[in-house]
Amino acid sequence: MLLSAYEDLKYLLNRGYRKKYALEFVANHYTLTSVERYFLTRCVFSDEEIAKRKRKILKGEDLKGQVLGVDGFNVLITLESVIEGKAILCEDGLLRDLKHQGGYRINENTQKVLELVMEALSDLELGEVWFLYDSPVSRSREVAKLTEKLMGNFGIKGKASLSKAPDHDLKNFEVVASSDIGIIQKVPFIVDLPHMVTEWKGLKYLDFFEILKKPQLLKF
Repeated sequence: MLLSAYEDLKYLLNRGYRKKYALEFVANHYTLTSVERYFLTRCVFSDEEIAKRKRKILKGEDLKGQVLGVDGFNVLITLESVIEGKAILCEDGLLRDLKHQGGYRINENTQKVLELVMEALSDLELGEVWFLYDSPVSRSREVAKLTEKLMGNFGIKGKASLSKAPDHDLKNFEVVASSDIGIIQKVPFIVDLPHMVTEWKGLKYLDFFEILKKPQLLKF
């Protein structure tokens, strides 16, 4: 059923239908669960969108000397989702969470995840790295301070800042680490930092097409 829903949604998207209405029509027709609907929302795109997005994705070797803007909470939540077994490599080649998480909460994995990020960044020989965190999020200042401390420990140049509108501010960077669709549509280049970390560390994640074959994998 999920595979059929995907095929129908894909057909509509490739013919220019707006995703919101196409998904609602398809999901209602197949009586999909809220998790299945969210999965399709996060992971399915038109072929044109996928092609454009993949042309923007930079690899590690492309980043030497670059200034990187990091969508802080987006990266943290995605990597924590990998650890929890709730991250999916989507149809456009980007790793995303499937947690329905609003905001961010500091937890026992926060420092561990940030250290993984710093280790990866230190190997990329970037010019500068700028982490932006949503200031309205609870304890965001604490997360920013921890980020800056770890940046210093790993010898990474840059800064961790709070922003009232990080989605808007990140659009000022040429290269951005984020899987947020609103951001990646507006910037020249993107980096899938969580995907890089998972590959380097041999961490596991779910694959979009694997889930289509085995929908039971969505039963978190």
